[in-house]
Amino acid sequence: MNFTIQRWAVKIEYDGTGLVGWQRQDNGLSVQQILEEAACKLCNGQFKIASITAGRTDAGVHALGQVAHLDFPAHIPLTAKKIRDGLNYYMKPHAVTILQSGLVDAEWNARFSAIKRKYIYVILNRQSRPALDINHVWHVRKKLNVDAMNEAAQTLLGSHDFTSFRATACQAKSPIRILDKFNVYQIDDKIYFETQARSFLHHQVRNMVGTLKMIGDGYWPIKQAYAILQGRDRKLAGIKAPATGLFLKEITYPDDPFQ
Repeated sequence: MNFTIQRWAVKIEYDGTGLVGWQRQDNGLSVQQILEEAACKLCNGQFKIASITAGRTDAGVHALGQVAHLDFPAHIPLTAKKIRDGLNYYMKPHAVTILQSGLVDAEWNARFSAIKRKYIYVILNRQSRPALDINHVWHVRKKLNVDAMNEAAQTLLGSHDFTSFRATACQAKSPIRILDKFNVYQIDDKIYFETQARSFLHHQVRNMVGTLKMIGDGYWPIKQAYAILQGRDRKLAGIKAPATGLFLKEITYPDDPFQ
């Protein structure tokens, strides 16, 4: 870039249905493409604006509080309100919206400045298929044992080699992750899996949920979750939960970029 930049952080909510995920792909529309094209239009089409995200989500995965940063030319008069409302205007009619925006230091990075990432996975546990939530839950008809799944989830907390729960194509240099929280609870006919860590491996959450589901339906005993973890082999773990039930809920930073 040959101009001075202003870095803006944005908090994004989106429905991943029909999108190829966060990252630009050759085979479909991504959240990143929608956001960056809107940012270009906000600059009257004169500049290409690149974005960096806190975490790449897969096709079909949703976000309640994704965070990204964009570098705009400093000479363009922008405010937090103009960033939010302008991007939202140009991203229509896609199900992607800016919830908040904030001016940050040029060294601030949506990905590397993050200290916690929180995901929620939702299972609809009833006989009737979903109508309103069809693209936002994993529909499981068989009654699941929530207490057993929660007890098994607690055995995964702490620092471990999560090879058994990472995608075979995961590009992370190390399989070691520190799982801070993993709670399973039920509200009405929905079961929520809420988990938090500084970072996750590719497909780690979905693979952990798939394993816990198999414990919840009685296929495996509670102790199997920890045995699978210790086995350090993806073939030992359960199925990968569908993308539809996964939501990136929140990204935490040392200082709130939106204050």
